[in-house]
Amino acid sequence: MENATMQTRNLAFLLSEAAGRRSRSIVTIANGAGKLAAGTVLGKVTATGEYVPAPAAEVVGKEGAETAVAILAYGVDATDQAVEVTAIDRDAEAKLPMLSFDASVDDQAKTDAKVAQLNAVGIRVR
Repeated sequence: MENATMQTRNLAFLLSEAAGRRSRSIVTIANGAGKLAAGTVLGKVTATGEYVPAPAAEVVGKEGAETAVAILAYGVDATDQAVEVTAIDRDAEAKLPMLSFDASVDDQAKTDAKVAQLNAVGIRVR
């Protein structure tokens, strides 16, 4: 029997959110961001207003995205085009083990910084 690896389920990272759809917004994932799983921590590029996985530090061309401001609710493929999708951006609780971070967020201090940034916008990570 062959083992299969399950992909991250949409919204599986979410512990709780505000009533109605107050915790959710429609965001645009930037063209070229690639395949992103639900639970990816996002930053907003100041120049374009589009979202990408939040890097640990400022990246040329993605200025502003180094600050985590949202979590991707549904998996998307933004390899060849920008994609509109739902993100959790306020008044919510998320499960830390189910979040995905940019590859540059590669140690506990950087992860803690992203968690603090999400906390600043009202997303509590547990």
